[in-house]
Amino acid sequence: MKSRLTTLRKTLELTKSKFAERLGLTYPAISLIESGKNALTDQNINLICLTFKVNETWLRTGRGSMFNQAVPGEEELLDIFRKLSPPIRQSILKITQDLLEAQKKADTLETDEASEAKNRA
Repeated sequence: MKSRLTTLRKTLELTKSKFAERLGLTYPAISLIESGKNALTDQNINLICLTFKVNETWLRTGRGSMFNQAVPGEEELLDIFRKLSPPIRQSILKITQDLLEAQKKADTLETDEASEAKNRA
């Protein structure tokens, strides 16, 4: 994942400092992640994907395209998010992560139920 983070940053034509600044992180944090000394947290992955419209699957696995397609209202949401204080941003990221996990569990449950129904038929 560290190489994809570096690729992303260079594609965006951002220095480590500017990249970190846009994310509300520090230069050392980005440097340690890119060097492989620190791992990307789920929270930072979500922040990167939200801030730069990055495809999470690409960032985690290298599959798919680097960027997501634009969604109506997304820019407005990002503009509002950037104006919030860091503690509120952290709270929103936590809530968003919890919602994503709930969605993944629901999707898995639906898939399992569909598989069981198919096996009974």
